[in-house]
This record gives sequence, structure tokens and C-alpha cells, in this order.
Amino acid sequence: MTSVPDVLPLSRLLKALADETRLRIVALLAHGELCVCHVESGLDIPQPTASRHLAVLRHAGVVEARRDGSWIHYQLAAQADPASERVLQALLAEFGHADVLASDVQRLRETKGPSSCR
Repeated sequence: MTSVPDVLPLSRLLKALADETRLRIVALLAHGELCVCHVESGLDIPQPTASRHLAVLRHAGVVEARRDGSWIHYQLAAQADPASERVLQALLAEFGHADVLASDVQRLRETKGPSSCR
């Protein structure tokens, strides 16, 4: 009998990344840990939208969260599955070639700082 590779981790990753907003969030997080307000500012989206997409990414194991007082900070999570790690790293390498992602990063750089957290 042939053994079937465990594709669940990779499937979970790809499903979570199958959304433009979530891809843009991952691109921002490639530059380091961010709080929800930074994601809002960087993508120019409402807080509920940012939080909903971050929850999907967290549930899929793409990002991890830590609480700091009343703020929740997100960062990319290390992938335990080697195939998922390779896919995520290849995706991150390609982000530098996308104009919309570059403008998101520029917007983030302009807004990130203590004043962006309300």
C-alpha cells in the first residue's frame, strides 16, 4: 500500500493565503512584528477587517500573536511542516516584485510608530 503524504498543513496554509488582503498582511509581517493598528494603517482597512483576516491567519498557523497590555502584536510563525515553510519563503521572496505590496510597505513606514496606536 502506498503511503499518502500529509498534505493538511500545506492545504491549511494555501487556503489561508488564498485572499488578497491576507497576502498583503503577510507581506507587511515579513518586515517584522506589528500590532493590529499598524496593519490597519499599512493596508488602509478598518480594524474589524484587519482583525478578522489576522484571525484566519492565526488559526491556520501562518501568524502568531502575543499580548502586550491592551495591544496584540502579530508576527509570522515558523512553519513546522517543511513543505509549508518552503512555500511561505518562496512567497515572501516574490513580494518584493509586487507594486501594491511595495506601496503597502511604504504606507506602513510612514505611519508606524507610537502615534499610530490609538
